[in-house]
Amino acid sequence: MLAGDVVVWSVPLRSRFRGLTVRDGVLVRGDAGWAEFSPFWDYDDEESASWWRATREAADEGWPAPVRDRVPVNVTVPAVDAATARRIVLASGGCRTAKVKVAEPGQSLSDEVARLEAVRDALGPGGAVRVDANAAWDVDEAVRRLAVLDRAAGGLEYAEQPVPTVEDLAALRRRTHVPIAADESIRRAADPLAVARAGAADLVVLKVQPLGGVRACLELAERIGLPVVVSSALESSVGLAAGVALAAALPELPYACGLGTGRLLAADVTLDPLLPVDGALPVRAVVPDEAALAAAVAPDDVAARWRERVRRVCALPARGRDQA
Repeated sequence: MLAGDVVVWSVPLRSRFRGLTVRDGVLVRGDAGWAEFSPFWDYDDEESASWWRATREAADEGWPAPVRDRVPVNVTVPAVDAATARRIVLASGGCRTAKVKVAEPGQSLSDEVARLEAVRDALGPGGAVRVDANAAWDVDEAVRRLAVLDRAAGGLEYAEQPVPTVEDLAALRRRTHVPIAADESIRRAADPLAVARAGAADLVVLKVQPLGGVRACLELAERIGLPVVVSSALESSVGLAAGVALAAALPELPYACGLGTGRLLAADVTLDPLLPVDGALPVRAVVPDEAALAAAVAPDDVAARWRERVRRVCALPARGRDQA
């Protein structure tokens, strides 16, 4: 498996995102098609094992049958200045929902307000605005900030993981009218069902790779019993296709999904990337092509690091993989 069936890719980002300026990962080709393995580097081998299970599912089994052929998506707005935020929304391929990053280190509340006002202006009054704080605030700070950001956005659709813990989410939900979405409290939790038991969220964000695959996410969604937003982990179009497959297979899809992130990459592994058209992505497989792969090939040191990582994750005992 670690020979011609594995390709390591690396591409720059258009704007700094999640502290990154470059995104990289591994593409794996199996009997069912191409798959991606791209856990962020702050995931250790045990956590990365669930990402590898998702890779093997896509490569070896493929995905469940879809119940829809298009998936509505949001445009993701990094922690950029207001003018750039407006341009990103206007160039989003018709997205009517925007997810705006907030709580960026070194930025002020006024920076966030300006960004949200610019996004609202670009979307118009009929668009939906959501924010993502990546668990950066405590409860009191979240209450203060969400009140301001809700006004700046002309009403927030929801706030994604504004505080770190399930207990914090539950406390915040009692103190704000802004709906709360759980992300890290699902994908990095030993017990993802705790969110539902605690009444800590109005909806949950599911990401295919961190949660072990499309089928694992479908099972989790059924057990949690809350509305689902499918989101990406900043993958190439090969990885995005897995998120689209999950969104396409869910019985209900009440929210636009966070799968329009292909525009954050300066390049892709295919010349036919998954990019929004009229605010939606088509449900289809993605096949890398030689020209795009040649342009996205990772430097030798990056490729060696990824191949060693795959080797370590594959060498984990079965129990470690199951618990990751």
